Amino acid sequence: MLTTILAAAATAEKENPYGLMAALREGGLITQATFGIMVAMLFFSLYIMFIKLFEQQKIMSQAARVRSTFWNSNSLREGAAKLEKNSAYRQLVDDGIAAQEQHSKLTDPVEAHDWMHNSLRRSEDAINSQLKKGLSFLATVGSTAPFIGLFGTVIGIIRALIKIGSAGQASIDAVAGPVGEALIMTAVGLAVAVPAVLAYNWLQARNKKIAEDLSAFSNDILGYLASNGAVRPLGKAAAAKAPAAATTTAAR
Repeated sequence: MLTTILAAAATAEKENPYGLMAALREGGLITQATFGIMVAMLFFSLYIMFIKLFEQQKIMSQAARVRSTFWNSNSLREGAAKLEKNSAYRQLVDDGIAAQEQHSKLTDPVEAHDWMHNSLRRSEDAINSQLKKGLSFLATVGSTAPFIGLFGTVIGIIRALIKIGSAGQASIDAVAGPVGEALIMTAVGLAVAVPAVLAYNWLQARNKKIAEDLSAFSNDILGYLASNGAVRPLGKAAAAKAPAAATTTAAR
């Protein structure tokens, strides 16, 4: 069965002298190098996309864990112990606690609120910067891949016209085949650029949502530290009890 499929593929290749492989053979070293560059761009674009999706999903899972368990803890240290080490939310908690401890060691008079706010902001910026790594490559691929493909097409058309001029034939059959073959490179460039642009926009939107969640959590941490634990958002368990308590009070 496999032998039959391979034989059919080989036959189809022989019957189609204007396919991708024929374009690479006829295009020479420049066309082959152009195609290799676009294949590499596609590979790294897909690699970055999957890596970033994994990182984003990990942080989003941490956000769900924070909402369900973190604020039910008796202290920030106890809540931090429930979070994964080296995670984004754990980093914010640790940096907030460290900033509070460092403030008492300062010799210059600096407001505790400003000191802790700036420390948490730096922590947020570091996390957001890490999430954005690699996205500039996707943007570069999305903007340059069509032009690289067009460059391969131009080279292919020039070679086709030189070949046609040398042969002295100007019929439709002689022109359409080589020119159409050269246009394959433009199609390859678009095939590389479109997924990169879609992935860039999608990942940017997810990063924006993550940044908003981190900013809200950072603000909650700041409120907790500035009030010595008196101000904190309700965890899921406490939030579920609050409506029931309000209903009981109203009934009385």
